[in-house]
Amino acid sequence: MKNNESVINQIERIVDRETTGWQTKDVEKLLSIFHPDFVWVWPPTNKDHDPITWESPLGRFDQKRWRDFYAAFFSSHTLVHNHRETKKIVLTKDGRGAFAVVDIDTLWKDKQGNTAHWFGRVCKVYSLVRDDWKLIMHTGTLVYP
Repeated sequence: MKNNESVINQIERIVDRETTGWQTKDVEKLLSIFHPDFVWVWPPTNKDHDPITWESPLGRFDQKRWRDFYAAFFSSHTLVHNHRETKKIVLTKDGRGAFAVVDIDTLWKDKQGNTAHWFGRVCKVYSLVRDDWKLIMHTGTLVYP
């Protein structure tokens, strides 16, 4: 098993790879981080902390469906800004799981001038699959008091 510092660096790199994927609108880079069993749940607003209100608009990870979704999103939206700061990374005792707490402020604008603002804190959960870390769970963006 690798030492904790090495694993933390690997998690930092996958967080950075995702950030770069959004910044460059690189669908393949984004898709490369997802575990095949990933299901993305998302709150209707960043103040909806109760998961009873959450949704799963993309469902379980499906490479083709998600590729088509992100390609369409990227072609119809301009990235205004994408600020992300990793606040904390925690490893499981067995070294095969981890989570990162990341504050994000990502603003998109579509061709009609409508905005999609992802602002708040997220928790990204990773699992070691063979020798590669994959994102297996991700909370929606939430603002905490």
